[in-house]
Amino acid sequence: MGRLTTHVLDTAKGCPGEGIRIEVYRLEGERRTRLKEVVTNDDGRCDDPILDGEAFVTGQYELVFHAGDYLRAQGVEADEPRFLDVIPLRFGVADADAHYHVPLLLSPYGYSTYRGS
Repeated sequence: MGRLTTHVLDTAKGCPGEGIRIEVYRLEGERRTRLKEVVTNDDGRCDDPILDGEAFVTGQYELVFHAGDYLRAQGVEADEPRFLDVIPLRFGVADADAHYHVPLLLSPYGYSTYRGS
């Protein structure tokens, strides 16, 4: 059964990104449909798959990480507006029977992602 998961790591502090709000959207052309919102746990992961079963279909998706809120809560000082605040990650799902793991490696001035396992 296919599923979508994520994991956030704070690379500046060397620890999981706990309490990060993530919005989940399905994209169809120019239409953007909000599916749900999740929050990372103390391991920087979500307690359950973000999407799975019939909710996880082939198509385009967007995860919107509210990194600025997390960084403010961590006491990271920065000029406003922050360099990184809201981070949208768009990706395609070609095989809805597969596991798509989309991690975010985060610091106050940079981020990266990849398809993990």
